[in-house]
Amino acid sequence: MHKPEHPIGIQTQAVHAGESPDPVTGASAPNIVMSTTFIAPPDASFSVEALDEETPFIYTRWGNPTVAQLELKLAVLEEAEGCVAFASGMAAISALLFHTLGAGDHLVMSDIAYAAASEMTNELLPRMGVRVTKVNMADLDELAAAITPATKLVYAETPCNPLLRLTDIAKVAEIAHGAGARLAVDSTFATPLATKPLALGADYVIHSLTKYLGGHGDAIGGALLGPADELAVLRKKVAIRTGGILSPFNAWLIMRGVATLPLRMRAHAEGASQVAQFLEAHPKVTRVIYPGLPSHPQHELAKQQMKNFSGMLTFQVKDGQAAARVLAEELRIIHYAVSLGHQRSLVFYLPTEDLLKTSFHLTPEQRASYREFAGEGIFRFSVGIEDSDDLCRDLDQALARVR
Repeated sequence: MHKPEHPIGIQTQAVHAGESPDPVTGASAPNIVMSTTFIAPPDASFSVEALDEETPFIYTRWGNPTVAQLELKLAVLEEAEGCVAFASGMAAISALLFHTLGAGDHLVMSDIAYAAASEMTNELLPRMGVRVTKVNMADLDELAAAITPATKLVYAETPCNPLLRLTDIAKVAEIAHGAGARLAVDSTFATPLATKPLALGADYVIHSLTKYLGGHGDAIGGALLGPADELAVLRKKVAIRTGGILSPFNAWLIMRGVATLPLRMRAHAEGASQVAQFLEAHPKVTRVIYPGLPSHPQHELAKQQMKNFSGMLTFQVKDGQAAARVLAEELRIIHYAVSLGHQRSLVFYLPTEDLLKTSFHLTPEQRASYREFAGEGIFRFSVGIEDSDDLCRDLDQALARVR
């Protein structure tokens, strides 16, 4: 895309950033470059240590034209200096943790985060000599008390998965930076349409591209965004050497999805707001958590920090496990399935005891806080872009069969 004379809107950025017509064929849509290797100049180095911005494409594990286009598009949307794309969101998280932490270092992390990230920090990092402290990131005093001189990284997720609890990014950044630590924010639920963590003081932003950015449930990917110089080192020292690189075909699919992200996020948020209001008034539903509802305990922070309340909500039903069996059998439009951020609506039941046993290793106080939000279990509902009236009718007919 040619540099525009005037600032352009995010819908235009989503369509055009990182892309330009093919100079040989004139193709308007971006090509998929599936080649694993490229014709190299005679003085090209065989070592990745020589890799810099001037290095031509040599081998797709090092870099690929299609992946590079996606990285540029994402960097523009997040107003980031640099971006490295990965084969999954967990590959992006792992690369960040391996890059920033070593034996003897300390990580302060949200007590509730994406399950695989939580499990990794419960088990793998401590085996590598990294001390991990889990805190409620909504409690700034708890965060400040957990930070030590050895703290290198503070890791937050907002809204967090699955509770939809929020983190005040600007205030957490101030605390982290005051102690000499960096702040990473997983912004998968929010997307750049709602929140730009770097503008609020974060050092790194993480996205699971599998979710809203890809948007169609057909491609897995991840991305890490932040300072260009640091990410250049991370690419050489971690991403290339650990090998969790993004397939060019998946990069192309995700890039196609990103083009409609602003339109989809508007539809997701509008639909989720209507569905949340419907569920909050439903006699079978005992609680709904959605940042866009005034009943959300952090609704004021949501209004301040999120331009779009996204499409994620949770709700509770008496005897949720039994209700889950009914919904799995009776829902006709909504799919009873894991994952989120797709064009179709997805719902799945998350029993509290299962998550506390496997994913979230919490103190008694933190367990009590989790239960305040989740009770005995929650339905995590990713509202798609279908007509909200159809979704409400589908929920109503299924909930009518719940005893």
